[in-house]
Amino acid sequence: MPDPEAKRLLWFLFAGSRGGENRIRIINLLKDRPHNMNQLAEAMGVDYKAVQHHVGVLERNNMVTRVGEKYGVLYFVSNYLEANIEAYNEVRMAIDRKANLSKSGKK
Repeated sequence: MPDPEAKRLLWFLFAGSRGGENRIRIINLLKDRPHNMNQLAEAMGVDYKAVQHHVGVLERNNMVTRVGEKYGVLYFVSNYLEANIEAYNEVRMAIDRKANLSKSGKK
């Protein structure tokens, strides 16, 4: 059963604050393999500074971890997020459903 505290944090990071969609995209990329900031910005087609901001938010909230120094820093999904990946998937799917409903004009 997902940790309720983790679920609350995930809702805040991905649905309750601006930039949640980009943070989801970052997590999804990092679930596949580690990336550095430039790789994330390129893969997402987003400005480097925007990626830097969102990765900082994710890092402060223990969703991603960094390995390396300066230009060699790689980002990974944190152990905390891996332990709560079910809650992440639930939140992501609920956000996706809500987005699809609003696109189709339903409530």
